[in-house]
Amino acid sequence: MQDIEIKLERPRVEMLFARYRDQIGEDYAGYRNHVYRTITYAMHFLGNAEEYEQIVETVFVYHDIGLWTDHELAYLEPSEAVALADNEEFGWGLDPDLLRGAIHWHHKITPYTGPNTKVIEACRKADWIDASKGKVKKGVSKEVIANVEAAFPNKGFHDTLLRLAKDYGGSTLVGGLKVTRGIVKW
Repeated sequence: MQDIEIKLERPRVEMLFARYRDQIGEDYAGYRNHVYRTITYAMHFLGNAEEYEQIVETVFVYHDIGLWTDHELAYLEPSEAVALADNEEFGWGLDPDLLRGAIHWHHKITPYTGPNTKVIEACRKADWIDASKGKVKKGVSKEVIANVEAAFPNKGFHDTLLRLAKDYGGSTLVGGLKVTRGIVKW
């Protein structure tokens, strides 16, 4: 069985979430665990190299944040804008092109091959694993996925996405179409 490092505590993630926890509201526990799962997978793809931890943690806290900050189904650009503004305001010094790119391309269906490929591709693969509830494995075993999901239970995250599609789109079908058009990249 393939091993994966599971960190149950990530102080930077909690610090980043602190500003948005009230805004995310009842969806917080599900989104938080989605973020922890995706960070775990992305860091696994990056060999758990510490040099990538800060950017990966930041990317995933912000990657879907536009759903709550801007109430948008086409949430990639709003999420990028919030992440870039906070990076600037708080002086984190993260590469804005990498931060923007990892958020922008995390729903890309085909492999990403542009600038910052290593990190963006790790983030893309990580999100596909979790968004598909482990049906898309990207080379990670079902046992490893089960271990990550056991450490960070779903807590209704995927149901939240369906609810938001309905709330923001008028119906689940219309919202689903808007989401697909707004966030899926080839």
